[in-house]
Amino acid sequence: MEKTFRIAPSILSANFAKLGQEITDVITSGADIVHFDVMDNHYVPNLTIGPLVCEAIRPVTDAIIDVHLMIEPVDRIIPDFAKAGANIITFHPEASNHIDRSLSMVRDLGCKSGLVFNPATSLDYLDHVMDKIDMVLLMSVNPGFGGQKFIPQTLNKLRLARKKIDDYMEKTGREIWLEVDGGVNADNITEIAKAGADTFVAGSAVFGAANDNDPNRYETIIQSLRASLAKA
Repeated sequence: MEKTFRIAPSILSANFAKLGQEITDVITSGADIVHFDVMDNHYVPNLTIGPLVCEAIRPVTDAIIDVHLMIEPVDRIIPDFAKAGANIITFHPEASNHIDRSLSMVRDLGCKSGLVFNPATSLDYLDHVMDKIDMVLLMSVNPGFGGQKFIPQTLNKLRLARKKIDDYMEKTGREIWLEVDGGVNADNITEIAKAGADTFVAGSAVFGAANDNDPNRYETIIQSLRASLAKA
């Protein structure tokens, strides 16, 4: 069976003065998902965007909006993002006192749910909640800022996560996506895909590398990511 690979540009690296146009351009250029980073200057040392921005971009695109909550506590804000039009909501296990409850809340509100693992966070949390998870996101940098370098140890962790997901899928037939976020680019995406990822967050590699004078700026970059993925 041929693998499906999904590219999810992180709007954290986009030009916020023309965010709607940036999202339209990047999806038209062949990206699959809008990755939406939410930081609270509490769980991570940075402050970004909230549900109002999600609500504003929802009418602009039919693409999946994948909301990554780097906030603590998460339960209070989950309903706001569900209402604002998120399709997937992921959060960090450390940011919830009751992980099972938080995952259930996301799903009860009609969204797909997922857990996010920092570089040093164990995958053991998965063993107890696989039935409530639609996506596993591995951070390949420490969360908080775009433009960081990929942490190589993530490749081993991806292999472990892939095995857990494959074993679960064999038993249940239910698909779980495996996403990676941080320092992903055309030079390392082949290796990351070979280690088991199927969904790739790329922020500065897409928005930061684009030449504003090139009308096909995002198409060129996304095609180069796809070409590297074809080698996996």
